[in-house]
Amino acid sequence: MGHYQKSSTRSLNNGTAYLKMRKMSLVELVLFLFTLTSLVGLVLIFLFVIKESLPIFLKVGPLPFLFGSIWQPTAGKFGLLPLLLSSLILVAGSIILAGPLGVALAIFMVEYAPSYVRIGLKTLVELLAGIPSVVYGFFGIIVIIPLVRNVVGGSGFGLIPGILVLTVMIIPTVTAVAADAIRVVPKENRLIIFALGGTRWQSVYRGVLPAATRGIFTGIILAEGRAIGETMAVLMVLGNAPLLPRTLNQPASALPSQIALDMAYASGDHRTALFGIGLLLLIFSALFISLARRVARSAA
Repeated sequence: MGHYQKSSTRSLNNGTAYLKMRKMSLVELVLFLFTLTSLVGLVLIFLFVIKESLPIFLKVGPLPFLFGSIWQPTAGKFGLLPLLLSSLILVAGSIILAGPLGVALAIFMVEYAPSYVRIGLKTLVELLAGIPSVVYGFFGIIVIIPLVRNVVGGSGFGLIPGILVLTVMIIPTVTAVAADAIRVVPKENRLIIFALGGTRWQSVYRGVLPAATRGIFTGIILAEGRAIGETMAVLMVLGNAPLLPRTLNQPASALPSQIALDMAYASGDHRTALFGIGLLLLIFSALFISLARRVARSAA
């Protein structure tokens, strides 16, 4: 009788283990299929954009296309330099502003703020991250452009409002990633500074920030990736003049906003040139993501 019960229990355990293995295998198969679908979709998108943009590279040439100073598609001039420079200025300016502000906000949230303030700020940051870009564009038109017009002069449209709008948009990304990087720093890093007679700020500056540097830079790089591809908000405040940027308060146009402006009526070489811009943006995004992964991997 006892031998029979042991055999039954062993068989039941084996059956349960078998079912768990089959269930895990099924879950792994589903996850693999989802991953494979995403990968195939990404590759197909790249191939499609390359196929559609290839004629403009063959006709104009890569260097004249990328570094030509005139964008006049109706006249057969497809120089991306004005759009490229404007996009790089927007990204650089917004990162210069959003980087320190986002990191400072993350330090305050993690190291200084009471719990109720921390919860409120976290909710605010998450809300800012979820606001549609067109809302930021309206904010730029109603608030920032009149302010720039009164302070700097001109029409108010240009790179300055574009930089300010992008700064507000990417601060949540920098803050969220930086806060996570600061939060996981061991408490020992802070206690060592306190044991040596250091202040709260010295514990942050000498104990926390050096350990969280790579995580903070990862957030900044991811924010750059969002800034380079932002379309609607930038479209609404730049002024949409594809000219070489000589001052920050003149109307300008960026790579993604030019696609949104022209795609509805573009055809022929003009259409393939827009796909060339899209390919350039895809390459930028891939570079930013690869760089962020490399930085995060080096921190592990």
